[in-house]
Amino acid sequence: MIADFFKRLTAAKDEPLDAGDARLALAALLVRVARANDEYTQSEVEKIDVILSRHYPDLGAAGAAALRHEAEEIENTAYDTVKFTRSIKDAVDLDSRTEVVEALWELVLADGERDHEEEGALRLIAPLLGINDRDSALARQRVEARLE
Repeated sequence: MIADFFKRLTAAKDEPLDAGDARLALAALLVRVARANDEYTQSEVEKIDVILSRHYPDLGAAGAAALRHEAEEIENTAYDTVKFTRSIKDAVDLDSRTEVVEALWELVLADGERDHEEEGALRLIAPLLGINDRDSALARQRVEARLE
């Protein structure tokens, strides 16, 4: 299953990711950022489930948790962030990638603190997704405004 996902992801340049793979890719990026500081807390797990449920309302709570669990397995084996994000960049349109960065900022800022490791992971991932620093900062500001 995991090998099939990576095969589809690396072939994504030729054809767009299907909806299920795009969902899994977003979930895996959320897990990667949450794990960046080597502390993957229950509150982060719950926040990932909330983000996934909001982005994909058809999943429901159980579906979001199942997607996150699958993403945790994917993230465990996805050592190359560059290859992983490049495949997503090639397969997902700019607006959707901007939404991904916003979701990542929401996770980083969820506890009211800007963890340096998580923020650093996001600052690496955003440009790899084709989102420049300015647009990433604007995404962060939108999330901060929603959290106030």
